[in-house]
Order: sequence, then C-alpha cells, then structure tokens
Amino acid sequence: MIKIEKGRGLLKLKRSITVTLLGMLILLAVPNLVLAAAEGRHSNLGLELPIWSILPFLGMLLSIAIFPLVKPHWWEKNFLGVALFWAMVFLVPFAIGFGPREALFQLLEILLLDYMPFIILLWGLFAVAGGIVLNGSLAGTPKVNAALLAVGTFLASWVGTTGASMLLIRPLIRANKWREKKAHLVVFFIFLVSNIGGSLTPIGDPPLFLGFLRNVPFFWTMNLLPILLLNVSILMAAFFILDSRMYKQELAAGRNPDTGDQKEPLRVGGTHNLLFLVMIVGAVILSGTVTQFAFFADPITQELRGIPIYGIVLPFNSILQMLVILTAGLLSVRTTKKELRALNHFTWGPIKEVGSLFIGIFITMIPALAILKARGADLGLADPWQFFWATGVLSSFLDNAPTYLVFMTAAGALGATEGLTTAVGTIAPRILMAVSAGAVFMGATTYIGNAPNFMVRSIAEENNIKTPSFFGYMGWSLLCLIPVFILDTFIFFL
Repeated sequence: MIKIEKGRGLLKLKRSITVTLLGMLILLAVPNLVLAAAEGRHSNLGLELPIWSILPFLGMLLSIAIFPLVKPHWWEKNFLGVALFWAMVFLVPFAIGFGPREALFQLLEILLLDYMPFIILLWGLFAVAGGIVLNGSLAGTPKVNAALLAVGTFLASWVGTTGASMLLIRPLIRANKWREKKAHLVVFFIFLVSNIGGSLTPIGDPPLFLGFLRNVPFFWTMNLLPILLLNVSILMAAFFILDSRMYKQELAAGRNPDTGDQKEPLRVGGTHNLLFLVMIVGAVILSGTVTQFAFFADPITQELRGIPIYGIVLPFNSILQMLVILTAGLLSVRTTKKELRALNHFTWGPIKEVGSLFIGIFITMIPALAILKARGADLGLADPWQFFWATGVLSSFLDNAPTYLVFMTAAGALGATEGLTTAVGTIAPRILMAVSAGAVFMGATTYIGNAPNFMVRSIAEENNIKTPSFFGYMGWSLLCLIPVFILDTFIFFL
C-alpha cells in the first residue's frame, strides 16, 4: 500500500513538473506575445503601485491561516487552486493597469530568478534527506530531544537551515512517536534548527549568502555568535523546562518511551546520500564563487552573464547550481532503497504542498517587494535597532532574502565613513549585524518566514502530529521569541 501511494505521489509530482515545463516552452514558442517585454518594464514600479496592491498577498496568507481550520479536507485537495486563484487576482488587474507585457515580465522574473531556484533547492534537500534514516535507541526524553535540537542548530550554519531541518526532523519525530502531545517539539525545532541556527555562515541562510555575494567576507557573520549563543541558551532552557513537564505528564498517563527498538544500537541507513548532500551544499557555494570568472560575470560591471529570456537574464551560475542540485536529488531517488524511505514514512506530499503554496506566495508578493525596494530607503532608518526590527518584521512575512538586500542597500546609503566595505557601500558593523540578525532570526515568527518552516510543519502533519495553526504558531512566537528579540535589542542594538 505504501509503495502504491508513493508511486502515485511521484507520478503526480512528475505531472506537475511536466505541466510547468510545457507552460514555459509554450511561452518561449510565442515570442509575439512578449515581444520587447523589457521595453515595457517599469523601472519605478514600486513607486507606481498602490498600497492596496498587496491585498492578494494578504488574501493568500489568510487562506493559509483559515482554510486548514474551517475546511481541512477541502483544503488538502484544493490548496494549489487557491494559490493560483490569488495569483490571478493580482496578475489580471496588474496586466490591465500596466499592460500584459509588463505582467508577463514580472511573472517570469519572479518564477525564473526566485521561485525556480527556491523550489529546486528545497526539492533536492527533501529528496536527499528523505533517504537518510537514523534508527536505534532514540527514546524521546527531554535530554535526547534537547540533544537533537542542539545538533540541528549547530549543523544549520554548515549545511543550511533547510538541510539541517530535513536531516533532523524525522529522527525527532521517530524518537517521540510514543508521545501524544508533541506540537511544542515542532515549534522549537522551527525556532532553532530552521532559523536561528543558520546565522553563522553564508551557507546557513539565503540572506547571508546575498551579503557574501556583495563582498561581505565569508566568516564575517561569525560576529553574530554572541547573539546566537544568547538566543539559543534562552530558548533551549525554555524548551527543556517545557519538555520535561510534558514528559512527566506522558509518563503519568501511562505512556512509556521504553518500547520496541529503543534498545537497539544507533545506526544510519542510506549514508551514501551524505555525498549527495555535500553536492547540494557545494553547488550553493560554487554558485557564489564562480562569479569571479569572466564566463559567469562581467569583470568590469560585475553583471551576471546568462541566458536572456525576454529582458530577464537567467544567470549561468544559477543554472549550474540548479543542475547540480537536480542531479544530486535524482541520483538519491534512483539509488536509495525504497525500504529506507518507507522507514522514514517518506512521501512527496510535503514538497507538493510547499511548492503549490509558495508559487502563490511568490507571485502575490511581487507588489510588496517592489514597493519595499522603491521606498525602503525613505523609511528614515538610522539606528541598529531600527534596522533589526524593520528587517525582521518584514522578513516574517516576505521572502527574507530580498528583504535583507533592501535594508542592506539602505544601510549602505547612509554614508558611513568607517566599517565594512561592500558592493552597496560602507556599512557600520552593528547595522549590518542588525540587518543580518533580523532577517535570519525573525524568519522564525511565522510559518512562511523561512523556506523550511512550512516544510517541517507539513512533514509533522503527515506524521499525524497536530501542529499549531498559522495564528496559533504566531502565538508561540509572541510568547517565546519576541521577548528574546527585545532582549537582543537592549543588549546588542541600542
């Protein structure tokens, strides 16, 4: 039965990919529809768009928050339709107001440059990590759970928050399968492994990688270590206290972790997938380092070279990255035994849900990002704490990578005479620390704040863990994260 369901899931995924590729081929085959698209581009789009143009984005967020609560079964079958509906609610009026060429240009730009690399990276990590199985005497005690969170938090800066999340979430779920109440495990996992842990290197989180591409030294982000240690210490202490209390309640109710395979030695299956994981991490690093060669970027202007598609340049380094990740993922799928993936309860459902929802999120946030890019420098930000909260709050709901870039650029325009010399100007170290911490840390405050958040939630739900709703999760954030961020403000950014 599991094999049948997996086969159907993979077939549906292949069909979705096929439809997407066919759609792109059709667009490429009818140049008359988009002739001279670049000529119609609005360079000041963010200044021309009204604030109410972000309403479809808000509608998308509310749909994610409300429909799973009021119509869960309907939502499971129609989330892609809802995402496409809100995308059209934005695109149709936009095409009427700015012209079909501009609408198609904006659509292709967000899909080719943002969504495609995003979903391919997620798919690759999801496929590879799903073939690595950790079995043995992992009983979900507070000490074991805290150890798994600590390992994941450490790994996040070196294999990325998405990579660490995909590696550790299933062992955590399996260790605690005997428990009845385990939503808090998922919440703190997202806080620590999927977000805060990725703050020490450009590999850890996409915003920091953008900074690295703009001449921020690779190991400069290690300056965030004191903030990381403070936040992790507080959150780990809070988790341990809460988990210990929940653990005692489980024991009092007659449930016991001493079952079945808990006496077996720890063993890892599918270890060859670690090679594919290295390939993916290496592809991300490589995409940033090859730009020093003339084939990938103009030596004078530093503009990326690539394949031109209707005024959009799909960079060669991005193509290289995606090809390596796809190769690693496909090799993992072909070489990993089905039995190993079955032990992980692996299906394609979570990546299908994330891919479907985020295509709507990416398209509907086009006006929000354009407005932020055009008006971000006019917000009157000057102090580190202002950059910390402005970057953080917007990173909670928008893609934290372009949000980081907007505020990094705004910081570079302040005219600092001393500090870090970057491609966008000289930036005071404390301000760049504030922008970096805001983008990475506050991505934890909502399910859509960072790429792995929703993926972790989907995997947990697939394993019959009742996770908090969209607003319920934000309640956890307000209770646990915001006080920590306020403390960060007073200690590091005032």
